[in-house]
Parts: sequence; C-alpha cells; structure tokens
Amino acid sequence: MFAEVPQPLRYAEALLGSYAKLAGAASGERLLADLVRAAADLADCALGQLYLLDNTHTRLTLSAEWLDGLLQPREAASLPSDYDGEQLLQYCLCQNQVLCIDELDSALHGIACLPEAGRAWRSLLCLPLHDGVGHTRGLLLVASHERCSLQGFAASFAQLGSFALAQLQLLQRLRAPETPEPASPAPGTPCASGYGLLGQSQAMRRVYQLIGKVLHSPVSVLLTGETGTGKELVARAIHDCGARRSKAFVVQNCAALPENLLESELFGYRRGAFTGADRDKPGLFDAADGGTLFLDEIGDMPLGLQAKLLRVLQEGEVRPLGSSETHKVDVRIVAATHQELRRRVEEGRFREDLFYRLSHFPIELPALRERGEDILLLARHFAATASGLLQRDACRWSDAALEHLAGYAFPGNVRELKGLVERAVLLCEGGELLPEHFNLEQTQHPDGAPLSLRERMDRLERNLLLDCLRKNRGNQTNAANELGLPRRTLLYRMQRLKISPSEV
Repeated sequence: MFAEVPQPLRYAEALLGSYAKLAGAASGERLLADLVRAAADLADCALGQLYLLDNTHTRLTLSAEWLDGLLQPREAASLPSDYDGEQLLQYCLCQNQVLCIDELDSALHGIACLPEAGRAWRSLLCLPLHDGVGHTRGLLLVASHERCSLQGFAASFAQLGSFALAQLQLLQRLRAPETPEPASPAPGTPCASGYGLLGQSQAMRRVYQLIGKVLHSPVSVLLTGETGTGKELVARAIHDCGARRSKAFVVQNCAALPENLLESELFGYRRGAFTGADRDKPGLFDAADGGTLFLDEIGDMPLGLQAKLLRVLQEGEVRPLGSSETHKVDVRIVAATHQELRRRVEEGRFREDLFYRLSHFPIELPALRERGEDILLLARHFAATASGLLQRDACRWSDAALEHLAGYAFPGNVRELKGLVERAVLLCEGGELLPEHFNLEQTQHPDGAPLSLRERMDRLERNLLLDCLRKNRGNQTNAANELGLPRRTLLYRMQRLKISPSEV
C-alpha cells in the first residue's frame, strides 16, 4: 500500500495547526517534542525523531523522539550521540539530501537509529533541517510500519523544521542572561569605541582621534600605510559612522583595471561612446552620489585619469565618456595608497595639484609591529570569527601560542595575522591552539636586521602584560594575581616597559 499526502485542504489545516502549536511553545524541550509529534501525526507514522548537531558540527544527538503516541525520555534513545556508523543518517547529513525509502530492508540498510518495536519498520523519510542562513542544523526523521511513500511530505516538513529551529533560537535568546546592547549612534556623535575597529594601542587611539575630527566634514581623506594595515576598514568606518552612512559606500581599486576600463567604470559612458557601448551606463561616481567613493591604490591611477578626478574634486562635476555635458555629483572621496605619493610627485608619476587636493586630511595607519599590544586582541577576534564560520566551538589559546605570536614582527601586518590565525584554526583538532599550528618566520627589525634576544623578550613581556591588564579591565591587583606576581613587581615591570594606565 502506498500512502499519499492527505487532501490538500485538510492537510493544510493540520499543518497550520502545527505551526501555531510550535509558535506557542514555552520552552525548547516542549518545542522539539511538539515538532516530532506533529511530523509523525501529519505523515500518519508511528515514529518521529529529531537529531540536532552540536556547535562543533561533528556530533549528532537525538533530541526528541515520538513513538507509538508517546514522547520517549531522551535517556531511553537507542542512538549513541556520535552519528558515525549510522549509514542512513550519515548519508542524509553529509550529502545534504532528502532520503526516502519506500521498502526498508534491515539486510540492506543500517537502521540501528530506529528503536526496536513489535513490528518491523517498512518505510522511512529523513531530511536535513536548515537555519535561516542555509546551514544544516539537524535531521528530521519519520518512519512507518506500513509500506508507503513519504516523499510528498519532504517539502512541508523541511519548512516546518526550519520554523521550529528559528523558534528554538528565539527561546534560547530570551532565556539567556540579558546584556545591555550598545545604543545606535545618534547623528553627529561618534560610533562606539574604535568606530568598529579593533585596537587599544596608543597608535590606534591616535587614528581614532583623527577619524573623529573628519567624521562629519566633507573634506577628502588620504589613508596611507603599509599593505595589510586595514585602510579599507578605516574608510568604511568613516562612512558608516558619518553623516553619509545612509547612502552608498562604493569601492574601486585603481590598480585593478587598465586606464580605458577604469575611466568608463568611474565616469560611466553614453551609448555609442565606443564599440560595444549599446546602452548608457552610469559610473561609480553616480552610484556613490550622496555617499562615499573609496579609491584604493590611488598612487597607481594613470595621469590622464588624475586630471579628470581633480575636476570632480574641484567642481563636483562628472562628464561620462561620449557625452558633451556634465552633471553634478555629491561624493566624498576617501583615497588610500601604500606608496609614498610625494616621491611619485617628484618622479612625475603623480599630479602635484591632485596630491595637495587629496592630502587635505591625511591619516597614516600604523604597522602592526608599531601596535604590538593589539596582536593578541586581534588574534583572539580572528580565531573566534574563523571558528564561527566553521561552525565549531571557539578554540582555546595556549600560553605558548600567545607568546609565539607576541614575539613576531608581522611584516604582512593585520592581513598576515588574520591569515595565520585562520590557518591555525583549520589545523587545530584538539580545541587548543598551539605554537606548531602557526608558521612564523624569524622576527626582524623593519630594516631587516634580526631582533636581539633582549628586544624580543621585552616585546613579548610587554604584549602579555597589556593583554592581562586589559582582560582584568585595568585592575592591577587582579592582573598581578593572575600572573603570579607581587603587585609591586607588576608596577615595576609596567614602568620599565613604559606601559601607562591610558593604554589599558
């Protein structure tokens, strides 16, 4: 006998009733129990099961089971918490596929996940459940003692399960300890500490002060600094925390395109301007009208385009390719370069008038070796982010790994640190980051000379002391206790390493 989905109207009414019951569940356990019961009742099956993945995305646990009209105690579940070895569940989860078996045969299929019953299990439907962003969070399974086709229930069960997962997350957030959320910045006030940037060093605090000065001014900003110091992040912070945050933030790398393509990309073109121009196309200046245009690697812009950019800065006018008319745009320019623009001016490779126009308000971003006390803060942030993307629990940091990072100069700056930490998280299997997970070259001075042992030890000690003080919110007594030092010794070392309370 082949079962079919009930009459559409009757089934829709029953399904709506299930949604209403799930929405009214007062606890996570009740919610999961109602889900497996609803699935079993809707499909007229004797068994309904829900399996959920843990935060590491490696273990699957039976979270709720409805069997023969009764909710089964969780400790009575027949499935071990590790799904490895369960053929049907493993296939459905790893292949992200709906599994429907109309004629279940214990000789062909591994069905240890199904509880023992007086009658044999003949049919099965198992489907992956996804959250709102498409990540697989678990499996929903129904099984029948009758030989029947359950495929017709897959689509509605997938939606019902996703709804239940969303409700579960909501209940968990409501029951979590309340923490005050930072208020949104009012117009005319700076964003929260650091404008969304990470770093508490003196060098970064000077950057924050400069950002605050230019935040609500229309002047152009020139960001300078070595590659990997986060120039685009600073440009985005200036936009997101300023008066133009409700408008577009547009990015263009001036070194990424040849001159003719870059010109049409920036200024747009009219139909017939060149071969292949079969329609009008607005440029990036039009796209950023009212907002911010970030021109990265401005030092690589061809001289011909520099003259056009200068006119936009002076007159606020854009003339598309193939047009004899100009039109006004209101765009704030934030430019960035890792090159020494003054030297390029002397070499005749950059217009002097454009240089002075762009450099009304320069902000130089410090290299990571100049803000060494931020290394551990950034490393922890990158590790937590990488763990979240991999759907794993956050990795613990061993003291040896922190010391390993704190003594390195990072010639590639923040970009290099981010890459190293992400690689280490991928290599980490035991939940703890160790020195062997990082591939670091010999630490050197900026001029290429190796650091002396004394310099390396001082840098390491300074970074570790700052990290501990910040974890303890500047409380020197608590920091000294954590480090196993007398408070007087901590104060002496802070003085010798020139650590001021304002840095904490």
